[in-house]
Amino acid sequence: MTSGAMDQAGTLRTMHGQLDKTVAELRMPQTRVLSITSGKGGVGKTAVVSNVAVALAKQGKKVLIIDADLGLANIDVVLGLSPTYNLNHFFSGERTLREVMVEGPHGLKILPAGSGVQQYTRLDSQLKMRLIESLDALDEQFDVVLIDTEAGISDNVTYFNVAAQDILVVTTPEPTAITDAYALMKLLSTQYHQKRFLLAVNSVRNPDEGLDVFEKLTMVSGRYLDIFLDYLGCIPYDKKMHDSVRQQQVMVDLYPEHKVAKSFVELAETLLEIPADNQAQGTLQFFWKQFLGVGSEAS
Repeated sequence: MTSGAMDQAGTLRTMHGQLDKTVAELRMPQTRVLSITSGKGGVGKTAVVSNVAVALAKQGKKVLIIDADLGLANIDVVLGLSPTYNLNHFFSGERTLREVMVEGPHGLKILPAGSGVQQYTRLDSQLKMRLIESLDALDEQFDVVLIDTEAGISDNVTYFNVAAQDILVVTTPEPTAITDAYALMKLLSTQYHQKRFLLAVNSVRNPDEGLDVFEKLTMVSGRYLDIFLDYLGCIPYDKKMHDSVRQQQVMVDLYPEHKVAKSFVELAETLLEIPADNQAQGTLQFFWKQFLGVGSEAS
């Protein structure tokens, strides 16, 4: 074989190898990264996160919860866990992200946050970048990542919301909760250019009450904001939710046949069915390289 033919053969082998790699990457399952957030505390946001996460894990999905309420964390409490370390130990440099991660019900993984420490309630750019780089470096592939933000409109809330592919806003029919949900969406829309929001209404007396909340938010946001609001459903009010919290077990495990548990399962299934928002938005948007195959600068 001539040297020219050998070079051509080598080039073809290289191209073939690159094509195989590209096809393999395209076939890799894409992780859904969702933030679950609320404008007001006490609307059941963490209950939504924990129940949806367990429902997905019971379906065989690999799920990671990031507790981003870095001052008043309670995901671990809701799930009946007592982690030795939390994200405060990671931010201080004492532990790696892998050492902080704990396993919850049905194999789901949790990155628990600390409570009662004000130091990390406003992350600086260096700590944000450390977190992103460490998430990129995790050697585990997840189907779904759920970010449980704190309530309100703090810097951490806006950062983690803009960091996700999709933002699920949780509210209740209470007027103050609806007003605060709108205020959060307004901030994320006008200041961070977020145009798409998912909505779930918790503690409703009937399905019509959930639709009424959706219609109110759609009307006011349509008048004053340039956003798209996608209604995912509602969770009925029931006293058994209090039993679930007291027993530190989620509804989908404690009362799997109950209407509330079934509503959480339906919400989990709906989240998987809706198309992911893969377009970078806003000034802080990043997609974790390992999860989504794209990297961008986070400020």
